[in-house]
Amino acid sequence: MFSGVSFAYPWVLYFLLIIPLMITWYIFRGMKLQSSVKYSSIRIFKDVPSTLREYLRHVPFSLRIIATGLLIIALARPQSFTSGENVTTEGIDIAMVLDISGSMLAEDFKPNRLEAAKTVIDNFVEGRTSDRIGLVVFAREAFTQCPLTIDYNVLRNLLLDIKSGMIEDGTAIGNAIANGVNRLKESDAKSRIIILITDGVNNSGEVDPISAAEIASAFGIRIYTIGVGTRGQAPYPVKTPFGMRYQMVPVEIDENVLQEIAGITEGQYFRATNNRALKDIYEKIDKLEKTKIEITSYRNASEKYHSWLWGGLILLLFELGLSKTIFRKLP
Repeated sequence: MFSGVSFAYPWVLYFLLIIPLMITWYIFRGMKLQSSVKYSSIRIFKDVPSTLREYLRHVPFSLRIIATGLLIIALARPQSFTSGENVTTEGIDIAMVLDISGSMLAEDFKPNRLEAAKTVIDNFVEGRTSDRIGLVVFAREAFTQCPLTIDYNVLRNLLLDIKSGMIEDGTAIGNAIANGVNRLKESDAKSRIIILITDGVNNSGEVDPISAAEIASAFGIRIYTIGVGTRGQAPYPVKTPFGMRYQMVPVEIDENVLQEIAGITEGQYFRATNNRALKDIYEKIDKLEKTKIEITSYRNASEKYHSWLWGGLILLLFELGLSKTIFRKLP
């Protein structure tokens, strides 16, 4: 009956102690009550059957007791509450821009730079909840592998399909940034970012990387740049008539340009020299670019005293009516 119910004035419930006092008073009063008409003996009435009125003579008092209890509970104002939370999310639009040029097959990362990058991107996507994420790949040219989406399963499947050789070899960093900007410029998200990962120097494409960064800045897009590759030389697989051989090739990353791109757009530049460092960088970006979530709690009260109040008043009126009619007593 009182499941999920609380009282606005719980101290009023102490008045329920009046009820046992009323019952005690009623019992003692009945024992001391003197008859209005006295008889020398009532033996002549012993065979007279009791009437229904006599059996029900305590009904008015019982109704009064119940009514008193109901009115006291009503005065305590029973209430029930509904509560919950309104969750408002402010998502982030993210363009992943991935270099898939031939140099990304170097094996200073395990199994190679490209597969290591795909793994950390996949883990990054898996950890997001309400952000739209797109995927751009580039070598000599750049194209959109996946437009902005919140269907992360589709995005991750398209990420798996990426391999070196999909595009003519080269490194068009400017074109890659421009493509990412095209994906984000119409977005109405409060935060828009590009995460660019490359292992080389811009050597192709029609758009200068610095000019592309300035365009991104004009649209309020922040760019995080990541240079991947060990310092010095890295083993690179080469096919020969005698099978796969490895040769050491110099690692050339234009860190100055990547730093300038990040600076123009108020982003950051990171250098990853191994799988662990690359994973740490993405975890750091994940913490820097968190979706804003606002939680508003609410608690609504619903008054429940009405039924108790009306129940008590109706029983009081019923008791009064019975006392003045069927159960009327002689003065």
